[in-house]
Amino acid sequence: MTLTELRYIVAVADERHFGRAAARCFVSQPTLSIGVKRLEDELGFTLFERSKTGVHLTALAERLVAKARNILNEVDSFKDLAEEINDPFLAPLRIGAIYTIGPYLFPALLPELRKAEPRLRLYIEESFTGVLRQMLRRGQLDAIIIALPFTEADVEVAELYTEPFEVLMPITHPWTQERAIAPSQLSGSDLLLLGEGHCFRDQVMDACPALQKKMNSGDGLIVEGSSLETLRHMVASGLGITVLPASAVGTESYAAGYLTTRPFTSPPPSRAVALAWRKQFPRMEAIELLIDLIQHRVGPRLNATHEAA
Repeated sequence: MTLTELRYIVAVADERHFGRAAARCFVSQPTLSIGVKRLEDELGFTLFERSKTGVHLTALAERLVAKARNILNEVDSFKDLAEEINDPFLAPLRIGAIYTIGPYLFPALLPELRKAEPRLRLYIEESFTGVLRQMLRRGQLDAIIIALPFTEADVEVAELYTEPFEVLMPITHPWTQERAIAPSQLSGSDLLLLGEGHCFRDQVMDACPALQKKMNSGDGLIVEGSSLETLRHMVASGLGITVLPASAVGTESYAAGYLTTRPFTSPPPSRAVALAWRKQFPRMEAIELLIDLIQHRVGPRLNATHEAA
């Protein structure tokens, strides 16, 4: 039994496909299959059931894969700790961020990080909160940037910054005559929202509970988009209005005469952005640097850029 064989079975369990698991492990499929078979022979029972519909874990395999994952995480932690002894910023930091934060935070963060600590490189992953949560738990990511609330066993969370929501509309929209928009007004408009699975969609729904009733009744138009960028383009095309976090309004990306924004009435709906990492993660100097840069340089800059626009 080897660590390589344990990595093979964890990859197969995650991918549910021998070909994808082999690619993830940077080996050929026959090499991976032989390694899995060798481990199965040593254990004396089958770990995976192979069929035309895919690869399935046996009941025994579920428990063994969970144990293998813990072992591999400990091995990775050992390697990270060994590297930290020499240089805590030497190894890449694997960071995840939700789709509605990453594209707006990272362009401001990376130059600051390069100036503050040029040795530290980031490996970046963008996905939904649920996927990032699993990747953090499995040790596939070192830290994730998410919107609060967020709770997970054996995970530390540090709030980074708070940003308000704003209403994005065509410059010809009647609401441009108003100084601020009440959340309740959203239920009477043609609204563009993210699709299900995005936590930002849920936050907008929470800000205006009447939207859920409107969606259930089919009264009025609610169109769904796949990303904040798509929603902004749809607004620019005159299809309706949308709600965006302040960092994502992006009106400066368009020629004058297309888009404008209005704040919400006080207190405006907002979201708190946070960094989460496993308590046992050994390279806390890197985590602390990231928190400091975002809290004191990047977060204030995002707000200043928006206010100036």
